[in-house]
Amino acid sequence: MADPRRSWVEAPPNAPHVWVTLGYRGVEQGDGVSVIEWDATVDYCFPGSSGPIVHGGLVTTILDTAMGGACHSVLGDGETFLTADLHAEFFRPTRPGTLRAEGRVVQRTKRTVFCSADLRDAEGTHLASACCTQVLRSETGD
Repeated sequence: MADPRRSWVEAPPNAPHVWVTLGYRGVEQGDGVSVIEWDATVDYCFPGSSGPIVHGGLVTTILDTAMGGACHSVLGDGETFLTADLHAEFFRPTRPGTLRAEGRVVQRTKRTVFCSADLRDAEGTHLASACCTQVLRSETGD
C-alpha cells in the first residue's frame, strides 16, 4: 500500500485519476503548499471571439487540486479530508498553454483547513483564484 504521507510530486496518483487524465505535473508539495502545472490544449477549450478559452470547470479543477495538495501536506496520521466549500473567481480568459496553480493552506483548525490558490499562465499573468474549506475526517469516518 502506498504511503499516504508521500506527496503527489514524489508519487503521482495512478490511473484513473484527474492527474493522469489531464496530465498534471507536480512541481512542489509540502508544508502547506502545492504547485502543479498543466499544459492545456485547445481540446479543453471552447471557441471565443478572441480565440480558444479553457473551460471554467477545468480552471476550477486545477485550482481545487492545488488546494487539495496543500491540505494533504498538513494532514496528521489517520486524517483525510473532503472539500466542503469551493469558490472560484475568473479574472481573464484562460488560454491554451502551460498553466501553473499554486495552492496554500491559509489556516488549519482541529476540524477544518482553509486554503487558497492562484492560477497563472507561462508569462505570469494572474488568470484566476479560488478558496475552499476542507473538512477533516479520521480514517474511521468521523
